[in-house]
Amino acid sequence: MNNLNLSKKMLIVFLGSIICTILFSFFFIHYLYTDLYKEQIKESIIYQGNRTASHYHYGELSDSIIEKIQWYNIVSEYEIIVVDRLDDLTSHFPYQINYQSLVNENDEKILETGKPVMKEGYVDELKREIFGGIFPIKGENGLIGFIYIYVPLAAIQDVFHDSLPIMLLVGSIFFLVLFLILQRVWRSLFEPLQTLQIYSEEVSKGDYSNRLNTFRTDEIGKLSTAFDSMSRSLEEQDQRKKDFTSNIVHELRTPLTYISGYAQLSRDKIDSSPDNVKQYLSTIEKETERLKKLIHDLVELNHLEQDVYSLVNEPIAIAQLLLDTLELFMIRLQEKDIQLRTSIDEELILEGDPKRLQQVFYNTIDNAVKYAEQSIAIHLTASKHGVQYRIANDGVTIGDEDIDHIGERFFRTDKARTRTTGGTGLGLSIVKEIVRLHEGTFTISNETTETIVVIELPKQMRKE
Repeated sequence: MNNLNLSKKMLIVFLGSIICTILFSFFFIHYLYTDLYKEQIKESIIYQGNRTASHYHYGELSDSIIEKIQWYNIVSEYEIIVVDRLDDLTSHFPYQINYQSLVNENDEKILETGKPVMKEGYVDELKREIFGGIFPIKGENGLIGFIYIYVPLAAIQDVFHDSLPIMLLVGSIFFLVLFLILQRVWRSLFEPLQTLQIYSEEVSKGDYSNRLNTFRTDEIGKLSTAFDSMSRSLEEQDQRKKDFTSNIVHELRTPLTYISGYAQLSRDKIDSSPDNVKQYLSTIEKETERLKKLIHDLVELNHLEQDVYSLVNEPIAIAQLLLDTLELFMIRLQEKDIQLRTSIDEELILEGDPKRLQQVFYNTIDNAVKYAEQSIAIHLTASKHGVQYRIANDGVTIGDEDIDHIGERFFRTDKARTRTTGGTGLGLSIVKEIVRLHEGTFTISNETTETIVVIELPKQMRKE
């Protein structure tokens, strides 16, 4: 059963339902025949037998009474036999019931007490079952006669002769409608699943372009929507990986080219131009540091995303941590002639990892300094749930199509990958992961000519 696919299992369920319905109909008709029709015949025979026997009230079984009984036999649907002695009954009814004599010794004893005896069984000569009863007639001095009333039972097909065509017609219409409904449900259920199976195989081969584009709202529709969302996400992630690989290749190739070129020049001019060699070596050192930072950021981001890194939490004077970080950028701010405006609540205390939170401040400020043209505004204030850190810089804003992807791994808005801003494109991804580990929130938005980063941090993290 486990090796069957879903459509075959559904087919088995459908066929099983039909068989169960047919069996139920058979047993129901058999119940109507056995328990209702036969019971009705039995009650009628008992009533007619007692009524017929009651025509005589303790006297002789006269010819007139016998004639009345025989006349009743003609007008009645039952067969009625009247005899003086029980032995004469077999001459009027010379058949066996279920291959046994009509009256046995036990029946005679019951009749002698004045009680009727009911007889039911198959009569081979009549080719059908009969149902009857032997009713004793009492006189003043004992039994003076016997009445045997019986009726051949109609076959089950005869009982339902009139209703059987209607039942067959209704049953046929029912199964036809059921078949059409199930066929529609079958197509509605399994065609999308078969398409989903084909598209899933394409996804496993690296083709993420297929979409189901369904408008259904049932479980199949939700599954199709989830598949489309998954395919779209995988396609975007695959594209970001390709972009990231391209970025890495570029970021590695450029410093390696510088290092290789200047190393060769240093070797050639080490004797003739020692001053130039020093400059070459300085460039090699800068590019080596650039490579180290790139590799460090990649390893660090990977650790943060996989929760390999454990935070070292402690109470932090967050304002002082931010001010210490700002000191590292004062020279660059002066060189670029950028105005810095701050609003810092120096009384704020929160629980966190000071090393990682300083990295959050450093990366966001570094990013703002790179792209700011005239001013940067930094706010650190108390919020409803903890502390809010807000940094805004003027200059070129982020495109609306990119704003939702900021902080995602493998994503970079600087498609030209110029070396004027430096960096690896991983700074905000690291920030986002550190904020997540601190159970905070990270948002970035554009307002007119400003890019604004807002980070919310709780004063105290939940205990695991």
